[in-house]
Amino acid sequence: MDRKWSRYSNRPATRASLKLTMKPMNAQIQLPHVSCKRRSNHGGTVASSNSNAASTSTSAADLASLFECPVCFEYVLPPILQCHSGHLVCQSCRPMLSCCPTCRGPLGNIRNLAMEKVASTVLFPCKFASSGCQLSFLHTEKIEHEEVCEFRPYLCPCPGALCKWEGSLEQVMPHLLMSHKSITTLQGEDIVFLATDINLPGAVDWVMMQSCFNNHFMLVLEKQEKIEGFQQFFAIVQLIGSRKEAENFAYRLELNGHKRRLTWEATPRSIHEGVSSAILNSDCLVFDTSMAKLFADNGNLGINVTVSMA
Repeated sequence: MDRKWSRYSNRPATRASLKLTMKPMNAQIQLPHVSCKRRSNHGGTVASSNSNAASTSTSAADLASLFECPVCFEYVLPPILQCHSGHLVCQSCRPMLSCCPTCRGPLGNIRNLAMEKVASTVLFPCKFASSGCQLSFLHTEKIEHEEVCEFRPYLCPCPGALCKWEGSLEQVMPHLLMSHKSITTLQGEDIVFLATDINLPGAVDWVMMQSCFNNHFMLVLEKQEKIEGFQQFFAIVQLIGSRKEAENFAYRLELNGHKRRLTWEATPRSIHEGVSSAILNSDCLVFDTSMAKLFADNGNLGINVTVSMA
């Protein structure tokens, strides 16, 4: 099909192939997300499960409340420090306080080893439970999960824009259209990404959007010194969607010129993952400035981009 071209210059995957033709503790307590009761016809309450399960659920909920920080309402996790009266505050809030928020007494540096032992048996709900995550973890695993949880907020995917926006997946495209209007969007699964002035000094980013298959993809070309004194280009495609959705697609980046061809094929990364880790691990199309000159035309570099269903 016909290729579409776009010129612009803006500052700011995945397992692939490059082809160059040239036991937790025994007593674990599950914390419930929701406690439900059904109203009977006679005005009383009927438990939604048997009495033993309801009793266990109530006990777990009561126990969970003991770990709630009175300032931010997040859980207080080990190491747990208490004030002289035994009140707890989480590690994030503690440095900002001059006294205990509960009794106004001195904070002190007293370790509460008993609460730490209890905490090691509790399965804490993910902090994004209100957004839909239904998983719970020991406190030693909770933070690691939350860093990659599919229900965590999405950050602005524009590289180098220093944009602090975050929100839901449904809000990403409206944000890009309103706050990053300079980004060009092309329609179709087969386009040409034209990066202009690739010889500009320093770190430079080129960004473009591609719409096809009822989805939006962000094409990113970054020029940076991953190794001091050695500039390289990193090209990658991201899906404006989740990692699970990204697995439904594949993309190919191709440089052509002077009887040479450089090709990279991969699964798009989700914008939830970002491009930093891909660049760090060279998990994208990578080429240096000498290679770029072989494919550039008067300082402009055209990259053929093809998106397909996996």
